[in-house]
Amino acid sequence: MTNVHRTNLTTVDVGRPSSSDEEWGSVKILIHRFADLPSAVGQCTLSPEFTCNGHRWCIKVYPGGESQAREGYLSLYLYLQHCSGGCATATFEMSFLDKYQSVDTKEATDYSFDSDKTNWGWNRFCRRSYILNQSNNILDDNGTLAVIVSIKIKRDTAAPFIPNNPMNSLITGIFLDEETADVCFEVSTADVNVDDGDEAASAPVTFHAHSFVLKTCAPLLASLFSSDDEETVAVSINDVKPAIFRHLLHYVYGGSLPDGELNTHAKDIINAADKYSIVHLKLEAEAAYVKSTKITMDNAMDNLLYADALNLALLKEVVMDFLAENSIASQNLDFTNVPSYLMKDVFVAFGRKANRGVKRGRDDDLCVMSVSELRMKLAKVGLDVDGSREAMIEALNANANELAVDSNEDGVEILDEDSESDSESDSESDSESDSESDSESDSESDDDSEESSAGEGD
Repeated sequence: MTNVHRTNLTTVDVGRPSSSDEEWGSVKILIHRFADLPSAVGQCTLSPEFTCNGHRWCIKVYPGGESQAREGYLSLYLYLQHCSGGCATATFEMSFLDKYQSVDTKEATDYSFDSDKTNWGWNRFCRRSYILNQSNNILDDNGTLAVIVSIKIKRDTAAPFIPNNPMNSLITGIFLDEETADVCFEVSTADVNVDDGDEAASAPVTFHAHSFVLKTCAPLLASLFSSDDEETVAVSINDVKPAIFRHLLHYVYGGSLPDGELNTHAKDIINAADKYSIVHLKLEAEAAYVKSTKITMDNAMDNLLYADALNLALLKEVVMDFLAENSIASQNLDFTNVPSYLMKDVFVAFGRKANRGVKRGRDDDLCVMSVSELRMKLAKVGLDVDGSREAMIEALNANANELAVDSNEDGVEILDEDSESDSESDSESDSESDSESDSESDSESDDDSEESSAGEGD
């Protein structure tokens, strides 16, 4: 049994410690209702992004196997979302934390993550049947699979110091700088319903800005004034609350919004960002709205129509999944005001639920992908990430030659020494590689817990 590495301990040194440029960081990821996840070969579930040792990561989970040759196995990969230094060399462990808090660990040593190889992991981490077997106690009483990811970054102490590019901070630094500004927005709430007395409708709030920033980062805001004006231009805004407009403008200048503000004002920010085409802020606020809003039978239709009106594909997906999960109760909902084209999407959601677990070919991958996965693929090839699910799939199909067809071309590197061409001998090689690593495991689970080798990392 291997202990999970922890980083929340206080350390006291006696004498001078030996030099070390590596330290562990650990994250626990809870995969709720694991048995209900799509288990067809090639279907991927992506975890939320997390930060560990200065880099942003997530894990890719294929409950039914990443490829046909791995059918019946859970495939598990560590995916580098963003690397602050361009690349990272890491030793990492992935473990299952069962209901009795014991762990079973696989480790991979000194693997390089960069723009060409963003994924490392195991395509046969564990048999799916072993996880679902209640006698093995892998899932808790609620059917949740707990995965512990521990990461140790190998740092090059000899590397020269390279300061960060200061341009972002320089642009953020001139936010609301009246001295250098050539545009003045006068924002009032004359045409906006004010629910409290903090903002007087008759008193506009002034925000100074720079035309060169707006023309590049917010063309719709820049279109409100003439570029030929030599003096400071005054522009009236009366359809956005001043506090929301300040968030909008701050984001244009490279700033970020606190989570509390996003959650509290998500809908107002979505509306303003959609109106002035600040796409990434709109998507960020949409994610916050989805996270902070509980979909119920009472609000499902309102949220569905709202999502459709503003092209909020993520919110639409969440509502449709809710309706599909509650198909009997949803039959009592009034669909009178739902556009006919939207009804098709509702039925597709029901169909996706009914066909969970059915094997699909590669051609169907885009149809079953989540909105977040589709947006990631669009961003990778430099396409617009805003739009309906149908528009995103159409854009990806139109650029099929630029997309990775196989997961290996998508940056996934398999640590297993077995190649796809040797799939016929996979079971034999697996049993040989498992004989040593499984010696401490329960003999009753020898067939269900069969695991693949992690190359030199095991």
